[in-house]
Amino acid sequence: MFNINERLKLVASYVNYKRLADIGSDHAYLPIYLAKNKKINFAIAGEVVDGPHKSSIKNVTDNNLENVVYCRKGSGLEVISLDDNIEVITICGMGGKLISDILESGKDKLINKPQLILQPNVASNLVREKLEKLNYSIIEENIIEEDGHIYEIIVAQYGKMKLTELEKEFGKFLPISKSDVFIKKWTLEIEKINYIISQLKKSNNVDENKILFLENRINIIKKMI
Repeated sequence: MFNINERLKLVASYVNYKRLADIGSDHAYLPIYLAKNKKINFAIAGEVVDGPHKSSIKNVTDNNLENVVYCRKGSGLEVISLDDNIEVITICGMGGKLISDILESGKDKLINKPQLILQPNVASNLVREKLEKLNYSIIEENIIEEDGHIYEIIVAQYGKMKLTELEKEFGKFLPISKSDVFIKKWTLEIEKINYIISQLKKSNNVDENKILFLENRINIIKKMI
């Protein structure tokens, strides 16, 4: 049995198509796991860094999956050819800015309208904004904490959507389910803001407008959780 961590298992649970491209493949763990569980029959494990790329090749070979998982070195979606007929793209464990940049620079590779499963660890609002601009619609969301980091999972399919500013920041579905991890994430954010306010109040020239802005942000967060 090939085991992967819980955050990748959660991503794997949303993969319902047979042809996968995993970008920034983290040693090809996700495609190997999916292949061994017969959830996919073709995968690209894309890596831009030489070390993880070579590690991916070794892991795929060790698991006798050379005819299913193809390790390609390259930046972002450039490892995908339209002839690959990719049905689902996963991009996991990166910042929201990097995920957004990968989608933007590789948007020509989205012409076949693959499903997207994205897992930002920060700045998930940038991912949601990018999806909206690329005419993708969020269909599911989840959130998980692992090793001291909080990751959001955003599942999207091709189709127009219009998000509110609150939905961009907090999520389309996460504020509805209000999981313990969601509440923890935003409770920690309130603590950070309170600390900033306390530091601002110590200043010789107190910025009242900044403090009011931050206090209003706390009120918005409290309403969402």
